[in-house]
Formats: sequence, C-alpha cells, structure tokens
Amino acid sequence: MIGKRIKLAELDSEDFDLLNAAKMALNDSYAPYSKFNVGAACLLDTGEIIKGSNFENSSYPLCLCAERVALGAVHAAHSTKLVVKMAITAKGSGKLIDEPITPCGACRQVLLEYEQKQSEDIQLILQGQSGDVLILNTVKEILPLSFDAEFL
Repeated sequence: MIGKRIKLAELDSEDFDLLNAAKMALNDSYAPYSKFNVGAACLLDTGEIIKGSNFENSSYPLCLCAERVALGAVHAAHSTKLVVKMAITAKGSGKLIDEPITPCGACRQVLLEYEQKQSEDIQLILQGQSGDVLILNTVKEILPLSFDAEFL
C-alpha cells in the first residue's frame, strides 16, 4: 500500500489544522456541473496556509483543480517560500466520499514539478468527507515512473 492510513484523531495539530483549511476551501469551490467540490491547502515553511478550490467550466478541459489553484497562489504571491505539506479533500452531492481523495493525473504531474522546483518533498494529507486519512511523504509516491525535466 502507498502511504500510511490513519484515523483523523491520530493527526497532529498542524496536520489537523491544514486538513481543516482544505475543508474550509470547499466553501469556495465552483462545481455547478459535476457537483464534485475539492479543497486544497498548502502549508508553507513560514507557517502560512494558502488555500485553493476547484473552479469548473462548462468546457471541462478548462476547469481548474484545487491543487493547481493552491500551487498557483503560492507561486504568484510566495514564490520564495517552500510548500511543506498539502492537504486535499472533496465532497460530492450524490454520495458520501469516505475514502481519501487523490489528485488527478494532471495535478500529480504539476505537484511533482513543484516538488522538484523547490528541491524539497511535499507531504500530502488526503481525506474524503469522512473516514481515514492517507499520509504520503512525497508526491513521488503517487506518480512512480514519472516524466520530468531530466528527459528534456
């Protein structure tokens, strides 16, 4: 199994607060088509938390995922700071999501590139609306055999 599954009550206070920030970001999600709301929150090396939420478009390829919105906000306003951790959560309108939600393929690639850009691992804290939390120590865990700048 990839990562470490734990109960919500086992999170330390820093990780719990970061996951709660991602859950708060769900309130800003714009998902009128899929009704699948995603929130993300980045913890910077300064202790600041930067949030992002998904933003859909009727032309689906133009949608913005919460993870990329959060990283874009970090890069735009805090480009000299490191992303230490990112928490990601989601909720749907039709059924309870009680398994950890993982980033889509595009977000995995962007997260990997950001991790490489800063030369520091980004820990991922993943949860659905409820249930266990999945902790990954690096983005590389969810994108094995990745394509990166070394190939170019």
